[in-house]
Amino acid sequence: MYYKDLEVWKKSIELVKEIYILTESFPQSEQFGLISQIKRAVISVPSNIAEGCARYSNKETSRFVDIAIGSIAEIDTQLIIAKELGYINETKKADDMLKQVNALLLGFKKHLDKST
Repeated sequence: MYYKDLEVWKKSIELVKEIYILTESFPQSEQFGLISQIKRAVISVPSNIAEGCARYSNKETSRFVDIAIGSIAEIDTQLIIAKELGYINETKKADDMLKQVNALLLGFKKHLDKST
């Protein structure tokens, strides 16, 4: 399967763009802290989908999808921290996108696991 054809990969790219927009308002002092951490986590979602799809088995692909699911939880936690620190006020759009990508990842994983 080609990762660029997957809806989950496309939606995760949209999530990356949304997180980059959100982090623009963070204080400069967080450039090497929370900003860096959240950007690495969000970039890892489509990256792990792509890497998993490049593997030779659904079992291996499923493992990379697991990592992407973990990154979604990490991003969610980091957004809560940013909100608690007052760096952002509104996260509804990002939260909705996180939920959507997570649901797609879970569905993709279920499909992969059935195929093994």
